[in-house]
Amino acid sequence: MRVLPVDPQPVSRRWRLTGWLLAAIWLVFLNVALSRALAQEELWRRVLGVGSLVAFGVGYILAFEWGRLMRRAGRPIPRRRAWTILGVLVALGLAGIPATGGEWMSTLVFVCAAAIFLLPIRPALVVVALAVLTPLVLGRLVPGWGSENGIVFAVLLASLAMFGVSRLAQRNAELQAAQQEIHRLAVAEERARTARDLHDILGHSLTVVAVKAELAGRLLELDPARAATEIADVERLARQALADVRGTVGAYRGVSLGVELAGARTALAAAGIAADLPDAVPELPVERDELFGWTVREGVTNVVRHSGARRCEIRVGTDHVEVCDDGRGPAGEPGGDGHGLVGLRERARRLDATVSVGRRPDGRGFLLRVAVPEVRR
Repeated sequence: MRVLPVDPQPVSRRWRLTGWLLAAIWLVFLNVALSRALAQEELWRRVLGVGSLVAFGVGYILAFEWGRLMRRAGRPIPRRRAWTILGVLVALGLAGIPATGGEWMSTLVFVCAAAIFLLPIRPALVVVALAVLTPLVLGRLVPGWGSENGIVFAVLLASLAMFGVSRLAQRNAELQAAQQEIHRLAVAEERARTARDLHDILGHSLTVVAVKAELAGRLLELDPARAATEIADVERLARQALADVRGTVGAYRGVSLGVELAGARTALAAAGIAADLPDAVPELPVERDELFGWTVREGVTNVVRHSGARRCEIRVGTDHVEVCDDGRGPAGEPGGDGHGLVGLRERARRLDATVSVGRRPDGRGFLLRVAVPEVRR
């Protein structure tokens, strides 16, 4: 299954301005090259030098901002586009040589910073190595440029600093993506839980409504008074189902074993199934009482819907509950549980309880058993 990417949170105007300033503030180190360009006597040299440096600064800021937004969105930076940006920056730095002379090499500091930020670590280190060698080699080959050891130190320092910034940006992006994924999974789990509870609640109530409505239809001519009683029960159950749905939507409806046993007696009687139910139930912890209540609800719903049984028994102990009948028994492939049994297994798992579905020990009918492990003292 393909997981769609989560849209990044919108960037505030204040944070966007901060990002621009983080990139722009370091351009102050181009001041020597800019001063030399402005000192040129020939107009075309001044225009070329100042124009190339301004274009270089704007390009560097845009590259930094683009890379930062890509990282924030959790998207990979296209390698080809990153190399293109670096090539443009180098070309702009070289274009200013007629006006800046050897000072153009100060642009290598920013080229290396951009490479560290935009490229994977190995290609970025290649760029840094070339930038370190360039001042050392050209300082010896080109007359008048002299040794540029300061540029070498600045390149190494800027590369190290940008490496830390890029790793921090990457970790922040990963953290944000993880938080969004956790939120998405929590929403999905909550939706699944709501759907499961609605299925369990409505499945039982609507099954009883359908059985009573069918019974009332058969009794209309034979026993109108009994039919009217069944119709009144149908109305009551429908209203109760509506109240259950409202309660589930607002806050999950609590289920108790005692209430579900009373509902089971009514449902089995309406379906014409003899009921053998306990007269009293033991005192149980709240979580266990709720789990056993869901078990009775799911088991009786299956008996009424699918079993064709004539008798249903429910047995309750302090650590288990059983619902069995004398009907046709389980059908389908092993493990092919319906939504109700899937939801019951999920609830049982929270208490480390086991859910057993199969035939009774005598080989007939159907047996649903939920057992909770004993607490050792």
